[in-house]
Amino acid sequence: MKTILVPTQNVPGMKSTLETAVLLAQRTGAYIEGVPLWLGAPEFVPTEFASSFSMDAYRARREEATAEARKLFETVMQEHGLAATRKIADQPWFGWFAAAPPGEDLVGNHGRTFDVIVMSRPDTDTGAPYQRAIESGLFESGRPVLLSPPIAPKQIATNIMIHWNGSTEQARANALALPLLRLAERVTVLTVIGGQGVPGPSADQVRKQLRYNGIAAEPMNIELEGRSTGEAVLAAAKAQGCDLLVKGAFTRHRLRQMIFGGTTSHIMHHADLPLLMAH
Repeated sequence: MKTILVPTQNVPGMKSTLETAVLLAQRTGAYIEGVPLWLGAPEFVPTEFASSFSMDAYRARREEATAEARKLFETVMQEHGLAATRKIADQPWFGWFAAAPPGEDLVGNHGRTFDVIVMSRPDTDTGAPYQRAIESGLFESGRPVLLSPPIAPKQIATNIMIHWNGSTEQARANALALPLLRLAERVTVLTVIGGQGVPGPSADQVRKQLRYNGIAAEPMNIELEGRSTGEAVLAAAKAQGCDLLVKGAFTRHRLRQMIFGGTTSHIMHHADLPLLMAH
């Protein structure tokens, strides 16, 4: 993972996200690109609202927010010793891409040419536009999205857990995580007995595939014990001291998850460790 995209806003949770991206870049020798994520009013306003809307004021606010986001991004990069140019091979470095259109679709579009997209984990206070930006990355970029926890970890991708549920989405997440799985000191393939899953290959078959790729993965089976699947997965990751969880996103239809809840939604909103997801 040599190219990392970080859609950036000047909000309190952003520093943890940037620090998580730096940790990943230091681990892989990657380039980090910041891009302003503007989720304000659209460029085109319906006629009935035009009289009360000032395009000049909107653009001024956007330019100000972009400048603040860039300052935050570059400050965090420099605080961690990253340079704006690469001077030594495999040394992490950073850049800023300002020519990005506003809106959540930016993540899915611009993210297609990066190895991973790093964003903040949503919580109960996260607005719908930012949630849609995360989903844009998951559904439109074709790339994995790494969600950072509220407090940045001290290390990343040394002790990785894969939640195997038999699904296509999890198989894709595993494949996209291979560069990090190869770097890890420990990899665990978790099966939640009685948990949400779909018919598919067993965890032993996954471990066999990983072994052929030079990754010695350990098995782990747990029971629900009155918990939801998401709760059980996060408890297992915490008990094992994991610093990355690999999870397929939205095996069940996302509308159904929004209404009835689901493993993806629970883990996205409650994970206290970095979460690498793919759909």
